[in-house]
Amino acid sequence: MEDPVVNTRTARLSSYVVAFLITAFIFATALYASNYFNNKRVVDIQATQDKISIDILSLETQFDLLAEHSCRDISENSVLSTEIQPLAQRLSYLESQSNTNEDELIALKRYYTLLQIKDLLLMQKVSDKCKLKPVFILYFYSNAGDCKNCEQQGYVLTGLAQKYPTLRIYSFDYNLSLSALQTMIDIDNIRDEMPALVIGDQVYYGLHTMDDIETIIPELAKLEQSTSTAATAATTSNAKKK
Repeated sequence: MEDPVVNTRTARLSSYVVAFLITAFIFATALYASNYFNNKRVVDIQATQDKISIDILSLETQFDLLAEHSCRDISENSVLSTEIQPLAQRLSYLESQSNTNEDELIALKRYYTLLQIKDLLLMQKVSDKCKLKPVFILYFYSNAGDCKNCEQQGYVLTGLAQKYPTLRIYSFDYNLSLSALQTMIDIDNIRDEMPALVIGDQVYYGLHTMDDIETIIPELAKLEQSTSTAATAATTSNAKKK
């Protein structure tokens, strides 16, 4: 006759073994899934970084080409701004990823900042040469957690860019370690009080609404009018072709 105590112990041991195996299987599955998705995110980030590197090389080549163009080939809204914007979006994506390599991200931000500075300098040079009158806004922000209004100021500037497509807005991380950026900060004598907007020769600190900026830059009304006129002309031209 079997000992009931032994049978009970055996049953319990079997239950523990089964429970352990089930737990181990669940843990292994979760670990595999976690590694799979983490590796997939890494691959996505690497692909984005490769795309940014190609964009950087392409833009640097465009700088050289545009510098040699005649005035009739260049307008206030050059191809450079439309190409740089996707770069900013991809960098924002990388910043939002928790497993992005910090050193690589900083390196890409420095490249992007240099591209913006080069675009600004090129357009200033072209403006003098070709008698153009582009409107510039230099936006300095901080990601160090010490700027409560920087995010909101960014939304305002995004809205302005959508309303005035030919407005040229350059965004710079005030704390980014880059000698060229520091030179800009020193030239404009920008204090560490973010957000800060450089419009013309004046620096404006603190949050500024869309109405505030439109008051500061009355030329924006002309940009809006020229954009509407261009759209009307394009519509009329398309209608004539039909």
